[in-house]
Formats: sequence, C-alpha cells, structure tokens
Amino acid sequence: MSNNNDDIRFRILRLIEQNPEISQRQLSREVGISLGKLNYCIQALVEKGEVKIRNFRVSPNKLQYAYLLTPAGIAAKASLTAGFLRRKQAEYDALKAEIEELSRELKQDRASCD
Repeated sequence: MSNNNDDIRFRILRLIEQNPEISQRQLSREVGISLGKLNYCIQALVEKGEVKIRNFRVSPNKLQYAYLLTPAGIAAKASLTAGFLRRKQAEYDALKAEIEELSRELKQDRASCD
C-alpha cells in the first residue's frame, strides 16, 4: 500500500477514534477525499475487521451511524501512526536542511552585494 493510502487510512482511523459519530461527509472533508472514495475506504476497513458500524439507537434519522474501532483497528492505527510519524519527521528534516541551505545562500548573496 502506498504512503498516501496509508495516510488516508491513518487519518480515517484517527478521526473515527476521536469522534465515532462523525458523518461520512465530515470524514471526507476532513481527510480531503471524495465522499465516494471515503465510502469505499470505510467498507475496506469494515472488511478488514478494523471498524464496526452501528446505527444510532436513539436517532430518529436511521441513516446516521457510529463507527467503532475494533481491537484490530486500534492495532492498525498504532502501526500507521508510527509510519506517519516517521514520514513526517523525514519531511521535517529535509525541509529544515533546505531552509538552512537557503539561509546560507542568502547570507552569501548579501555579502557579495556589499
């Protein structure tokens, strides 16, 4: 699975853990993917046994659901979190090195203008 798909899966699991009653429309907005793709991802998570879907029992709108992370979902989220963190740390380190290089270049350019 690509890093982008891992990031999408991580974000979905994280958002579901934070707010089990989040709607698919809200999830798609938060993750930055289409509603159709989000629905496909949710179904894949259900098939993997990482998420369970429950109807709201007290809701008059029976189309509303609660998403629950299963123990497999919690384990997957932990693994995905570690990978996400490693990728973001590498991005940070690369950006920091680029900023330092640009700062050195700027100092050299200013020095040569004086």
